[in-house]
Amino acid sequence: MTIPEWLPALVKISDYDGNWNNYLDKLYAYFCEDFISSASNYRGLKVCIKRHPLIEQKEATFWHIITKSENSEERIPDLERCERIRWPKPIIEKVPSSQIKVWQNRRRNETRVCLWFENAEYLVILSERKNFLLLWTAYPVMKNHRKNKLKKEYESSLKC
Repeated sequence: MTIPEWLPALVKISDYDGNWNNYLDKLYAYFCEDFISSASNYRGLKVCIKRHPLIEQKEATFWHIITKSENSEERIPDLERCERIRWPKPIIEKVPSSQIKVWQNRRRNETRVCLWFENAEYLVILSERKNFLLLWTAYPVMKNHRKNKLKKEYESSLKC
């Protein structure tokens, strides 16, 4: 995988001597810089974050972006997600781009906007609200079955 120059470098825990607390602080600082201290826009609509529930004084969207879940109850840190903490904002703001596949789907009575940067194996999901979008989650897509599912969903959206 070749990362384009407009996409920030991965943020590795090894750059923080494997110290989780220092790494978490840096991840959160980047998140705040991209989504709290400055505005983010997708095609002219403001992109907001889900603030509650706060965990360790950090917003729900932050935790959703850096953790994964084997079941819906418990989320655990995922280093591949953490490393890409700087990717959601530039991907959101790069649209429209031939590099990013964009489509809508429905999940639990909500319309979601999927932004799949297939070459970088990364997916950003926004949830539509009345006058803005909510950054719902973002994560690497590396398993072939998941890539195939996204391809089918994207191709199906083109037929509508």
